[in-house]
Amino acid sequence: MEMAGAYKNVLVTGATGYVGGRLVPLLLDSGFHVRVLVRDPDRLQGRSWLPRVEVNCGDVLRSDTLKTAMQGMDVAYYLIHSMGLDSDFSERDRVAALNFSNAAHQARLKRLIYLGGLGEECTDLSVHLRSRHEVGQMLRQSGIPVLEFRSAIIIGSGSASFELMRYVTEGMPIILCPRWVETRIQPISVRNVLDYLIAALNLSDEDLASYPIIEIGGADVLTYRDMMEEYARVRGLRRLMIKVPFLTTRMVAAIVHWLTPLPKPLGMALIQGLCNEVIVRGDMARLLFPQIQPRDYHTSLERALVRIFSNQVETTWSDSLTTVLGDVIPVTFSTKEGLLFERRQRMVAANPHIVFNTFVGLGGRRGWLYLNWIWWLRGVIDRLAGGVGFRRGRRHPNELRAGDVLDFWRVEAIESDRLLRLRAEMKVPGLAWLQFEAHPQPNDQTLLVQTAYFEPRGFFGLLYWYALYPIHTVAFDGLVREVGRRAERAQFLEASGASGD
Repeated sequence: MEMAGAYKNVLVTGATGYVGGRLVPLLLDSGFHVRVLVRDPDRLQGRSWLPRVEVNCGDVLRSDTLKTAMQGMDVAYYLIHSMGLDSDFSERDRVAALNFSNAAHQARLKRLIYLGGLGEECTDLSVHLRSRHEVGQMLRQSGIPVLEFRSAIIIGSGSASFELMRYVTEGMPIILCPRWVETRIQPISVRNVLDYLIAALNLSDEDLASYPIIEIGGADVLTYRDMMEEYARVRGLRRLMIKVPFLTTRMVAAIVHWLTPLPKPLGMALIQGLCNEVIVRGDMARLLFPQIQPRDYHTSLERALVRIFSNQVETTWSDSLTTVLGDVIPVTFSTKEGLLFERRQRMVAANPHIVFNTFVGLGGRRGWLYLNWIWWLRGVIDRLAGGVGFRRGRRHPNELRAGDVLDFWRVEAIESDRLLRLRAEMKVPGLAWLQFEAHPQPNDQTLLVQTAYFEPRGFFGLLYWYALYPIHTVAFDGLVREVGRRAERAQFLEASGASGD
C-alpha cells in the first residue's frame, strides 16, 4: 500500500489491545511514522515492532497527559472502549472521548479514525453499543473530521467475541440457546477491519465530510446459531442445539463465565450486544473502498483456527487492561498459549520498593497472610502424596534469590522492586507458577499484580484446576488484599518514623 502523501505521522491508542496491537505493525510496514499512547509502557515489552515506534505515556482520562502525545501528529486512531458493567462506565467513556477530541483540536490534527459498533439508533441498543455510538459523537465535537467505522462481531484468533463462541461450542456437546441465538449479525474478519482502518488514511476530505460514519461487515449475514453450527462443522464436532426461551442474559453470562476464559463482566457485555441485530444497511464501504473484498465467515473462521492451532496468535482480547478504565480490573481469568491464568490487580498506596519487600517476605514462619491453614493443608496433602510438602520454609526471613526454596515453591525469577515468580514443586497434574509484580504509578502508588499460572496435563489437569477454583478464588483474593494492606501499613510506619513487622 502506498503511503498517503498528506498524512505521515500517526498516533495509535489502544496499542496494547486486540486491534491496535495488530494495526501498528501494518502501519509501520506501510511507511508511516507511528507514535503509540499507552498508560503503561512496560506492557509493550516483547512486541516485535516496539523499537520502530515512538512511545508516549498517557491516559485519556487525564487530559493533561494528552498534549505531548498529540504534538506533531497528523492523524489519530481512537481504538478505546471499556467493557465494564458498573453504572458509570458510559460516563467514563464520554469523558475519555471528550478529553481526546479536545486535545486533538488543540493540536490541530487533520483526522480522527474511530472503530465503533454496529446497531440501529432507533432500536433498543445494549448499553455498550449505545456507549460506542456516544463516543463517536464526543469525538466529532472536536470539529476535526472524524471517520467512524461501525462493525459487528470481529472474527479472528484472540478476539473476545470469537473466543466466546469458540469455547462454548468446543465445551458443550449440548448447547442450550437463548432467544437471541436467532438474531441476525454480520461478522467481519479482523483482517478486513485492519484493511479499512489503514485505507481510511487515503480517503479524501470530501468523501469523509459526506460519509463520516461507515458501516463495515463481512460477506455473510448469519445468526449466532449459524456461526456456532459452522464452527462445529469445521472442527468436526457434533453439537445438539436446543432453544430455551426462558434463559436470561445473566444465566447465559454465568455459563460463559465457567466455560470460557472471559471474565463475567466482559461476557455479560458481549452477550447483551448479541441481543441486537447488527448488519450493514448501506453499501458505502464498497463504494469508498472497492479494493477491499469482505471475507465470508467460513474463510475468516478457518484462518482464525489455523493461527490458533499453529500458535501464531498476534494479539488477544486479554492483552488490554480494558481500554479506558482508569481504575484497575480486580480479577481476570484467561488462557493463552496452553496456559490457564488468573490475574488479580490492586492499587496500593505504597511505593514499589515497599510492595516488593512485602511479597518477597511471604512464606516460611511469616506464612501466607490470609487463610494460612489452607496453604498448610495443601502442604499436608502434598506430603501424603509423596511430594515436598510445606515444611521446607525459606532460607532467609526477608531475602530471596533465584533458586531459593520457599515452602512448596521455588524462586524461578526475581527482579528487585519489580517481580517475583515462584514455580510450584508440589505434586500437581501439570505445571504451576505464582507471580507478583509491582508497577510504579503516579503519587508514589503501586499497581500490585498477582498472577497464578497453570499448564494442565490432560483431562485430570483441567479437572484439578476447576475443582480447586473456588478455593483459589478465596485464598488468592485474600492474599493480594493482605499484601496490599501490609505494604500500606509499612509505608505509613516508614513515613511516621515508626517501625514494625
